[in-house]
Amino acid sequence: MSQPIAAPARTRSQTLQQRAERLFPGGVNSPVRAFRAVGGAPPFLESAEGAWLTDVDGNRYIDYFGSWGPMILGHAFPPVVEAIERAARKSASFGASTAAEGDLAERVIACYPAIEKLRFVSSGTEATMSAIRLARAATGRNVIVKFEGCYHGHADGLLVKAGSGVATFGIPGSAGVPDAVAHLTLALPYNDLTSVEAAFAAHKGEIAAIILEPVVGNAGCIPPAEGYLEGLRTITRREGALLIADEVMTGFRLALGGAVERYKMEPDLITLGKIVGGGLPVGAFGGKRELMDLLAPLGPVYQAGTLSGNPLAMAAGIATVAHLQEHAGEIYPQLEATAKAIAEGVAAEAAKTGVALTTNHIGSMWTWFFTSNPVTNYDEAAKSDTAAFGRFHRAMLDQGIWLPPSQFEAAFLGAAHGEAEVRATIAAARAAFQSL
Repeated sequence: MSQPIAAPARTRSQTLQQRAERLFPGGVNSPVRAFRAVGGAPPFLESAEGAWLTDVDGNRYIDYFGSWGPMILGHAFPPVVEAIERAARKSASFGASTAAEGDLAERVIACYPAIEKLRFVSSGTEATMSAIRLARAATGRNVIVKFEGCYHGHADGLLVKAGSGVATFGIPGSAGVPDAVAHLTLALPYNDLTSVEAAFAAHKGEIAAIILEPVVGNAGCIPPAEGYLEGLRTITRREGALLIADEVMTGFRLALGGAVERYKMEPDLITLGKIVGGGLPVGAFGGKRELMDLLAPLGPVYQAGTLSGNPLAMAAGIATVAHLQEHAGEIYPQLEATAKAIAEGVAAEAAKTGVALTTNHIGSMWTWFFTSNPVTNYDEAAKSDTAAFGRFHRAMLDQGIWLPPSQFEAAFLGAAHGEAEVRATIAAARAAFQSL
């Protein structure tokens, strides 16, 4: 008989949560942080270093969400911290052009040959919203195709079967989104080319673009089926629509050139975020010169951002991307091997205790779905036992393992995770499954 897992003291976190609930809706500034999907109260974090988080009560946790993706080199990575400090001494913001914008852009373009020009923005939501506006202007069409469970930010037209926090709370879209806007978005099953062909046949000459996460991360980690991405490229070229690869999550994570490199994609536009800013708020979108030159001040498509290209974000991004470029041959195989060891090691512990689990893993991202069935799209992910995931999440957290607080979020690790973290995680999972 296994012993119950005791929760560590989180007295100060509880006090801070009570204050937060008086100040913020739900006590948070982003919904998934509330832990509503997994139960329990969220610890308040105070610091982090490498692969470890420390909360305000002094409890330490191995981090498997990495600020939702960007901490690929670990928290407080010294070259990034030093770069931010140097930039801050000169001013946190100018609202004018700096050389650092071009320095980071050159590094991004070197990793993404499909990008000839880009524009920096302040978030992934801005990047995808702007890419769609550009696609509509370039094609003269209005309808956008997205895929169920893919999240492209909280712009009105993209909150249709959007996965992530929306899936967590079981909301099909969002209040406040006009029907007229939602009707311009077609949400199709991921990994299903037949539905895409049918959509183009039913909306001949109306579809401006397909936007997708090449590897879904916001319904849990769901890789593309063989031939799926190539099929989307064939259909869009034939039909005169654009293909937008949303690499806000996968960019620089699945390879130096992201999913585009890993799957040899040929998108028209690419959106980036998270890692490209080294953990600071930043996004980017880019593509062929003739498309990007439609943006103001050269063209008729207006897009602007007062703090776009913020010097602190540019400094953090340069330090992060430069390190990845210089050490790609070591970092990416290490990330893959460590993630594989954790994903498969935990799955093996589930099998020993008879817990139904399906593991999806690609590169340094993965999800343990609490179901015995394969997960290749959002509908299959939604059949997972979310209550069981919640119990598992709480048991892991109480043992110092911080997983994403939703069955419908991918887990990530960084270069700072090593053999000690692998062993500790598998041992915690063994105890957690026994307690379930």
